[in-house]
Amino acid sequence: MRILLTGGSSFTGLWFARSLAARGHTVVAPLRGSDYSDLRGSRVAELRRVAEVVEDCPFGSARFLDLAGTGSWDLLCQHAAQTGDYRNPDFDVIGAVADNTKNAVAVLKAMMARGLAGVVLTGSAFEQDEGAGEAPLRAFSPYGLSKGLTWQYYRFLSETMNFNVGKFVIANPIGPFEEPRFCNYLIRTWFKGEVPAVRTPLYVRDNIHVDLLAAAYATFAERVPLQKGMTKFNPSFYVESQGAFAQRFATEMSSRLGVACPVTLLQQEDFTEPMVRINTDRIDGAEFGWSEPSAWDAEAEFYQQAAK
Repeated sequence: MRILLTGGSSFTGLWFARSLAARGHTVVAPLRGSDYSDLRGSRVAELRRVAEVVEDCPFGSARFLDLAGTGSWDLLCQHAAQTGDYRNPDFDVIGAVADNTKNAVAVLKAMMARGLAGVVLTGSAFEQDEGAGEAPLRAFSPYGLSKGLTWQYYRFLSETMNFNVGKFVIANPIGPFEEPRFCNYLIRTWFKGEVPAVRTPLYVRDNIHVDLLAAAYATFAERVPLQKGMTKFNPSFYVESQGAFAQRFATEMSSRLGVACPVTLLQQEDFTEPMVRINTDRIDGAEFGWSEPSAWDAEAEFYQQAAK
């Protein structure tokens, strides 16, 4: 297939492009800008190895519409989304939805005229009414709300414009090229010879290796053009408390990094988020020829190289 994949400079976007290309698909990756540095710059350099990168081509722009009307298309993988400061309680929900859906009808009409058979939209387990956990399944944040509203709009368009749509829901991916969040904090602290503290060890979440997630994404993307109407997949892997996951991560990293990896689980005082939010479709790595030890090896090697 010839696939238009937005959001290719993101952590998961790079891995999705890799997995799609490895399965023989042609991936075209429009980017918002052209000047990328640091971690995102490294991801873009890797992206160029597996995809045709089109710079300064944000979704819905005139340049994007020109691209949508060029050549033939089989699939639109709408992975990009306005994130900004996604933890900010003042996150602009309506502005983000407008950005995520800018000229979507025109884009879809142009691509459908060129053979488009389906759209894959990336969702989040932290949206309203997603995953499983304590009721009500509210959005974690205004950002999560914007993702859920974006999905509802695309679902509406699929019903009114008559194209197949799939929603691929992500929980907590981990692995090489990840943003500097929880795992990065643990690694940096260990490399300094210090002991990281886990402040919310009681939250139950769903973590998954990004290479396994990407393999599942590529398989799902291939199915969407063949399945009439709407379909959804919520891949799940390590379902456990954040404290248990931190200890799992420490065990896997210690022997591979050659450093002590202790963790301190603090008494949790912050309960502003739902206690449990997980995905619902358990993945069997063997179905994708995936190796768990190799995934941990790759993660450790990435952080060792980054430290140098």
